[in-house]
Amino acid sequence: MISPRSNLHPGSQSALHRLLTALLLATTLLTSAFAPPAFAAGLADIPLVSIDGGRLDPSLLAGKVVLVVNVASFCGYTPQYSELQALYDRYDERGLVVLGVPSNQFGDQEPGSNTEIRNFCSTRYGVTFPLLQKQDVNGATRSPLYQYLVDHAPKPGKDIGWNFEKFLVGRDGRVLARFTSQTPPLDPTVLTAIEIALK
Repeated sequence: MISPRSNLHPGSQSALHRLLTALLLATTLLTSAFAPPAFAAGLADIPLVSIDGGRLDPSLLAGKVVLVVNVASFCGYTPQYSELQALYDRYDERGLVVLGVPSNQFGDQEPGSNTEIRNFCSTRYGVTFPLLQKQDVNGATRSPLYQYLVDHAPKPGKDIGWNFEKFLVGRDGRVLARFTSQTPPLDPTVLTAIEIALK
């Protein structure tokens, strides 16, 4: 067993930490995969409104692995849009949907209209994955989507901390993993979780 006072090089400790984190995540995801399908309907039961104002076609999410991200246009994490689009491009044909959810609850960093948000995403970052209408992700006005995500996350009940938090939802509607804003979309832990969920 490695003691906290180990003389391992900091880089080795960092690599070991990433490995242990990935193993723990893989164990959690595999355990969830064989559990009874308590939330089989999942996101399909939640009416979602697209950024254009119409109802989001439920078939876009049915049977898919979905990465739900609360996004903002004027945040330090806004460049994560590029990696989110890269994820979508890489895994779309295998059944991954990235779902962007604009929210203005953190530092007034998403003040624009839905039209302005859509145009910003498409022109600045070439976003082609689905976007929903702007909504609240915390508090008494939290949207049904985010109430579901928060209630069924691995550590349920914890408020959204900032823009660009990520929830990975399995094909059966279970919330498999939650990643902080600081975790980039192409981080190895995110990629490992997606690969396991897509199997």
